[in-house]
Amino acid sequence: MIVTRFAPSPTGYLHVGGARTALFNWLLARRMGGKFLLRIEDTDIKRNTPTATQQVLEDLRWLGIDWDEGPDKGGPNGPYLQSERLDLYTKYAEKLLAEGKAYYCFDTSEELERIRKEAEAAKSKNIYPRPTKFPDKAEVQKARDEGRPVTVRFAVDQSKPVVVNDEIRGQVQFEPTELGDFIIIKSDGFPTYHFAVVVDDELMGVTHVIRGQEHLMNTPNHQLLQQALGFRTPVYAHLPVIVSEGGGKLSKREQAKVLKAAIKAKADADLSAIAKSGGILLDEVNSFLAGDTVPDVPILDAMAGFLGVHLPEINIVDFLRSGYLPETLVNFLALLGWNPGDSREIMTTEELIQSFDLSRVNKSNSLFDRRKLLAFNMEHLKLCKPQRLLEHFKAYLREVHSPVATTDDATLSRLLHINAGARSLEQIEQKSRFAFVADDAIVYDDEAVKKVLLKNDGLAMLAVVSQGLKTLSPLTPESIEEFLRTLAEQKQLGLGKIAQPLRVALTGTTVSPPIFDTVDMLGLDRALKRIAQTIQKFSIK
Repeated sequence: MIVTRFAPSPTGYLHVGGARTALFNWLLARRMGGKFLLRIEDTDIKRNTPTATQQVLEDLRWLGIDWDEGPDKGGPNGPYLQSERLDLYTKYAEKLLAEGKAYYCFDTSEELERIRKEAEAAKSKNIYPRPTKFPDKAEVQKARDEGRPVTVRFAVDQSKPVVVNDEIRGQVQFEPTELGDFIIIKSDGFPTYHFAVVVDDELMGVTHVIRGQEHLMNTPNHQLLQQALGFRTPVYAHLPVIVSEGGGKLSKREQAKVLKAAIKAKADADLSAIAKSGGILLDEVNSFLAGDTVPDVPILDAMAGFLGVHLPEINIVDFLRSGYLPETLVNFLALLGWNPGDSREIMTTEELIQSFDLSRVNKSNSLFDRRKLLAFNMEHLKLCKPQRLLEHFKAYLREVHSPVATTDDATLSRLLHINAGARSLEQIEQKSRFAFVADDAIVYDDEAVKKVLLKNDGLAMLAVVSQGLKTLSPLTPESIEEFLRTLAEQKQLGLGKIAQPLRVALTGTTVSPPIFDTVDMLGLDRALKRIAQTIQKFSIK
């Protein structure tokens, strides 16, 4: 039986690259009737955060990716947090030490830096110089007593090349001179990624490892460990890199670049206020602007929110907050490096499962085309069943703390219906929030006021519309439409010359749901109040 896994490190948000890795592993397991495991690689105690683990679980659930075994579900191969498996890593490290396949080291950071510089000066690879005699237990204890860092290194077999059979790239050969003895147990007693992943994949019965291309250079080390421990070598497949439209690898630095440019473009930017919004010091903002540091994602998000700057979506939660459907993202990510073998692009998750095959994953870099993603979202908004779309809309409104979230399901369903054709849930929310803010809290768009209200007698037309609305009974979208169209004919004007001033008066902008529904949603009293306050505010005294 095929067993795949996704093993993220809980050091931040789930990136789209990690989500694609999880998706491909999940699709293969589901396609072949196998098992998909979730394992949390939390041995980097300095960088791990408890909230990050929970965020990863929530992001995967939002995408619809479920797991058969994992930290919250348990299973026969647990624990599924690496920090709870230390005794297993110790057991296998001691086996390698006893067989002379690994050895203790106690170099200080200064000594390791000297080795690095010497290799740099000699223009050679920085390969750790293996001692002619491995330290014995007495020497190790002496080093510990002296307070030196004690690690365990794996003794790499230098006698022959390592050949990696990759399902996507074919055979990739690594010469032994490219490989050096690497650490498997750190000075804090925790395993390195390389060691823990090999032990865990074996003990959890993982048969197929699908991961990013950046891990290809790690695979020879993993295979050497597997051979030394007598483990099986799983099937490996290394996915192509996801690149941004700017040509670089898609990363949080893209968000940082956009925010930095926005801050620098504001001549009157209050750096102290920006720092406060992100919960950091002014010196840290200056360091960021100088290009010396990049704040963590939550800090970037907070500062961007304070400035009203939209950052490009990089992490899964970003796409939720921008109003994308999870079905959209799953469909889009699946096509980054893979194709179903025909011309299909818009596919349901079930169709993806039925079509998925590793043989159709390619080597080329995959472009993260945001315009295409938005087009996908429009299609999935049309395909999504009403009740499911309502649940997605509610989840989005809760995530962004929208005032629209306070209304009932019937009203939300109506908003979805009258905004059919929208690009995103965010657009629906933005077009609808006018009805959920206080009448005197309307914020008017300056350009809309100039072009619509202060030109072509827009304010005078509002007064005429106001009088006409008072006569309507009952007030319905149909009666409002009949009234406005009749008025347009009488005035020999296009409907827009009447609808747009009314739209600006009611919403503050030129964008809203159909004007007939916009008036009806507010109700007569609120509509008349907003028209009156608009006329009063912008009439020339």
